[in-house]
Amino acid sequence: MMNDNTKLTYVIEREESLYKGFFRAARYFFHHSLFRGGKSPTVIREAFLRTPAAAALLYDRALDNVVLIEQFRVGPMIAGEFPWMLEVVAGIAEPNEKPEEVVVREAIEESGCTITELLPIFSYYPSPGACNEIVHLYCGMTDSSNAGGIHGLDEENEDIKVHVVPAGEALGLLDSGKINNATTIIALQWLRTYRENLNRIP
Repeated sequence: MMNDNTKLTYVIEREESLYKGFFRAARYFFHHSLFRGGKSPTVIREAFLRTPAAAALLYDRALDNVVLIEQFRVGPMIAGEFPWMLEVVAGIAEPNEKPEEVVVREAIEESGCTITELLPIFSYYPSPGACNEIVHLYCGMTDSSNAGGIHGLDEENEDIKVHVVPAGEALGLLDSGKINNATTIIALQWLRTYRENLNRIP
């Protein structure tokens, strides 16, 4: 049986700023309720701080295609893995920008595609033990018939290649492990579940 969340509390005792650059990092001192009752001693944790992000799986219902992008990522580079990743379009929110506005903007910037309809998938924390980032994930309907090419903003050092992939092939890439980032995995798993229903919508 789930716990009564109204009985769980926490107190942030203090915060220390550690770094401010492309990311921000801080150290937190806090205590929180214990499941067995009472409260924890002071816990110290460092965390990366980011503004909310939004992402969209671009899906062409008429042609049963998905539009994926490929770009260089520093994380797998550091890990010694192949650093060009297949992903869905995504970006971080500007001040006062809604998640829906983020994905519409990013779809144009990163793929040249226009979203005609947005369906919410999930909002989730990709790394809750280390970062406050929340990702709002959508499926964005689009026309993939003319999609392709190289996109991205020069001022953000973006070099993005667009791939138009039959949905069945994209799911095969997922099953074979070629898709290895959380947002795209979640989006394609959602598509596997709802693809038939999407194609019934006139």
